[in-house]
Amino acid sequence: MKFKKLVYLQIFLFMSLGCERFLNEKSDLSLATPETLEENQALLDRSIDNNENFAVSGLLSSDDVYLTSDDYNGLDYEEDKRLYVWQPDHVAVSQSEGNDWVSCFRGIYIANTVLYNIEHYKIKNADNVKGQAFFFRGIRYLDAAQIWCLAYDPAKADNILGLPLRLDPNMNTPSVRSTLRETYIQIISDLKIAADLLPNSQVALSRPTKAAAWAFLARAYLYIGDYSNALEYAKRVLDINSALMDFNDLSFADLFPISLNNEEVLVFSNMRFTSIVNANSSYAKIDKDIYDSYDTNDLRKYVYFKENADGAIVFNGSYAAQEYVISSTISKDELYLIAAEAYAQGNNIPMALDMLNTLLLKRWKQDTYIPYASNSKTEVLEIISKERRKELIFRGTRWADIKRYNRDGANITLTRIINNNIYSLPANDLRFAIAIPEEVIKVSNMVQNPR
Repeated sequence: MKFKKLVYLQIFLFMSLGCERFLNEKSDLSLATPETLEENQALLDRSIDNNENFAVSGLLSSDDVYLTSDDYNGLDYEEDKRLYVWQPDHVAVSQSEGNDWVSCFRGIYIANTVLYNIEHYKIKNADNVKGQAFFFRGIRYLDAAQIWCLAYDPAKADNILGLPLRLDPNMNTPSVRSTLRETYIQIISDLKIAADLLPNSQVALSRPTKAAAWAFLARAYLYIGDYSNALEYAKRVLDINSALMDFNDLSFADLFPISLNNEEVLVFSNMRFTSIVNANSSYAKIDKDIYDSYDTNDLRKYVYFKENADGAIVFNGSYAAQEYVISSTISKDELYLIAAEAYAQGNNIPMALDMLNTLLLKRWKQDTYIPYASNSKTEVLEIISKERRKELIFRGTRWADIKRYNRDGANITLTRIINNNIYSLPANDLRFAIAIPEEVIKVSNMVQNPR
């Protein structure tokens, strides 16, 4: 018990990670002396810490989500209410309740522990396990950067706050925020190392492959505006396997038409559970303008959404295929969209349209889709942006997309009306970097996001 209390204190100091459940399960896995490859693989196979509980704050803050005033007033936590209307502080529930920061840095701590164990105990034949640890650390930091950092601007990245880069499990190392450029250098480095170490296939979708690491590299490069590298890594994935689901083959009568093990999934991941945003939630609804943007022959309209008894439209298209779970899975449909955008940014309009039309052909009712055609780079990028939102709705990418679009001059302002009060978030506002939980700032003495 003394050992557990000591570890609890250490983990709390390590970015406020303390959690009794985590400690009990850690003890159950005999991780006090994790000297074998199997023990470290077991730590990474704990999907609740590695594949699940990705940040949901971005989705809740984005225009993918719509709450009525009654929904808003019925929320359990004041912090969730403040997050929904973009308040500058106190937008995360306490660590005892579980929040995005706790989940993120728990995953990072586990990855760091495994990497330390492999080196410290000189574990042999560990490339696969080591690659998984680098992968999970890289994608957790990429996820975190979209929540607690501003959009990446290469001209300003050395002067914008990044994340505290914890690269080992040493509890005594002070937490200091890096620059945004340093944060992305670390993310890309982790994912490249992972890609070099990981195999082409794994025994389960919970374990990442080489292609999964390439996919996240494509996403990371897209976010920083490096379109040539985004295209390179998207193509690497699609050159191996470009298969897509044909929505004509799905059963719309099923509770969840999209299966977890569909051919598009590269590695599965889910967002942190919240009563506000989840599959079939009675709270989070889809704005009618978004729903109406889908053509009647666009099968996503029937796969992604359903109408409640009160006429409200709710999301039903999670790749998690579970009630109350929202998937943040990276899948091949996203790679098609990344490739399309990157081709367009590189002025290869025919290939951009080919990638987009290939995807949409599998989403529309058979023999009804009319391919997009244009010679205008500006028009094609607008089309891709529109279709990206429609394809990836509720996948957790919209918040990051709004930030990067605004960085590039889109001038998107978000607006909510709650209890007859109007709340706005102008383009490039500092609140696009969500406030770090105040209890973390107090423990670590890190710099809070400016307002």
